[in-house]
Amino acid sequence: MNIGVIGTGNMGTILIEAFLDSGAVKADQLVITNRTLAKAFAIQRAHPGIAVVADAAEVIKQSSLVFLCVKPLDIHPLLQQLAPHWTREHCLVSITSPISVEQLEAAVPCQIVRAIPSIANRALSGSILVTFGSRCSTTCRQTIDDLLRRIASPVYIDEAITRVASDISSCGPAFFSYLLQRFIDAAAAKTAITKEQATMLATDMIIGLGELLKRNLYTLPTLQEKVCVKGGITGEGIAVLEQRMNGVFEEVLAKTHEKFKEDVEKVKQQFS
Repeated sequence: MNIGVIGTGNMGTILIEAFLDSGAVKADQLVITNRTLAKAFAIQRAHPGIAVVADAAEVIKQSSLVFLCVKPLDIHPLLQQLAPHWTREHCLVSITSPISVEQLEAAVPCQIVRAIPSIANRALSGSILVTFGSRCSTTCRQTIDDLLRRIASPVYIDEAITRVASDISSCGPAFFSYLLQRFIDAAAAKTAITKEQATMLATDMIIGLGELLKRNLYTLPTLQEKVCVKGGITGEGIAVLEQRMNGVFEEVLAKTHEKFKEDVEKVKQQFS
């Protein structure tokens, strides 16, 4: 089975490399294209055997499963352009959150899946948020599940929680890497530690934290209780965080949902 990828920007490239690294897909099973073909050829040079084709229509002709990895407002015009090339046997996977599977099903005759990835998938880790369209066959569902399970933990979600789930799994790595960087910068600015030393320690710490959670040795609350002993130094730091962080993530979620609603409205106008 050939797998097509239309769009080799950040997330398209992450999916391609994750599929290859996991062994889920061989290079000669991939057919890719991009608006700027030079980007697709760069991937081909890194992974000989991948087929680079001139346009999206050719990807569809050569693939039964197609990942659509383009910006939300580019999807509707592209689907209109490609309408004659889709068949009921094709499985189209969109990775963008503002467009629902129902909107995609109204635009093309094929089977539809939405799978919202995370940068963590590049390390064959993290979650990928999956919603199946009503036309997906049992075979299509199983194929998608088997493929995605090689690079992530598929989490099946309803439309109602699409944004907040994406905030946690897809935006979360950026949010928490920002917080960690601020921690590192503060340590280097206020103490004798170098930024390099602080970065090394923080990196080892966050990897170790992930391992503790992965192995179910602690939950988040029990881990805090274990480290934050009564009258200890950690508790003083936690007290500052409790005071200064109050309402921060509520505001973060409000802003992401506000932007999401704007994108949804723009997309709705295209599909109406």
